[in-house]
Amino acid sequence: MEATIITIMALLFLSFVALGVFVTVKVAKAAKRGVDRTIDQARRTVEDTTLRAKSFGQAGVASELARLRLTLRTSMRATQEALQAGAVEDASLKESLELFHRLSAHGLELDGDLKRLEREPDRSWVAGQLPDLTARTERITGSADALRRAARDRAVRFAEDDLSTLSAQIDVEAGALRHWTGPEATPRTAPGTAPGAGAARGGAPGTAPGAEPSAITAPDPRRTAYPWEKSARPETTT
Repeated sequence: MEATIITIMALLFLSFVALGVFVTVKVAKAAKRGVDRTIDQARRTVEDTTLRAKSFGQAGVASELARLRLTLRTSMRATQEALQAGAVEDASLKESLELFHRLSAHGLELDGDLKRLEREPDRSWVAGQLPDLTARTERITGSADALRRAARDRAVRFAEDDLSTLSAQIDVEAGALRHWTGPEATPRTAPGTAPGAGAARGGAPGTAPGAEPSAITAPDPRRTAYPWEKSARPETTT
C-alpha cells in the first residue's frame, strides 16, 4: 500500500514537473516571438526611413533605386494589412491572401535585386537596368493595389447592403409606431380600464384614487452605451 502511494506521488510530481517545463517553454517561445516582431518592426521602420531619405536626398541611380524599393514595400504592406484584416470577417478573402502570398515571393525577389544594385559600383550599367526594374515594380504593385482595392470595395458594398436592409426595417418599425395617426386608430388603454375613466375623474387614466403610482424601472446598467447617447440628468430634490 505504501509503495503504491509513493508511486502515485512520484508520478504526480513528475507530471507537475513536465507541465512546468512545458509552460516555461511555451512562455519563452511566445516572448521570443514578441521580441522578434519588435525587432522586425524596428528594422523595417529604419529601412523605410533610410529609403525615404535616399529618394529625396540623393540624385540619379541611387535615388531611383530607393524610390522603387519604397514604392514596392509600401504597396505590399498596405495590401497585406487590408487582406488580413478583411479575412477575419470575410472567408472568401482567404483565396485572395493565397494569391498575395504568391505575389509576395516575386516582390521579395525584386526587393533583393534592388538592394543588391544599390551596392553595384558600375552606375552606368545599373542605369541601363532601371527600365526593366521599373516595369517589374509597376506590375507587382499594380497587382497588389488591385487586390487591396477590390477587398475594400467588397467591404464597403457589404456595409452598404447591410445599412440598406437595416434602414428598410427601421422604416417599417417607425410606421408601426405611428399607427395612432391613422383616421381609424384609437388610443390605447390599460387592461380592465374603461376608456376615458381617468379623464372623467380629473385624474390620470387608469389610476384609482389614493393608489400609489407604479414604480419607474431604472435603466439596466449592463446595457451597451453608445457614444451618441446623453447621460440621464439626475433629479434634484429640495
